[in-house]
Amino acid sequence: MIEIHVIRHDGTRRTVRARPGQSLMRAATDAGEQGIAADCGGCMTCATCHVIVDPAWTHRLPAPKPDESSMLEMTATPRQANSRLSCQIVLEPGLHGLVVQLPPIQY
Repeated sequence: MIEIHVIRHDGTRRTVRARPGQSLMRAATDAGEQGIAADCGGCMTCATCHVIVDPAWTHRLPAPKPDESSMLEMTATPRQANSRLSCQIVLEPGLHGLVVQLPPIQY
């Protein structure tokens, strides 16, 4: 299992466990994380699964594709340089320990 550390806007931390190949969005929502709305279910049409990747981890992720970059312009909380859509982060063993922060609002 891959462990992902989710930091909520209020500072509380939660560890989510996921299977390799699962998206971060799916792992978090399956674990009952309320800070990721995921209104579109991972189709990349809503930007309500916005996360801010800890800078120590950004180099381990592939760059966002153009469609994701476009959707990141529509997030409710302004995009940061290390913002990503969690539906586009596919978890693999090399991401064990990934740290992401949730924005204050998703919609």
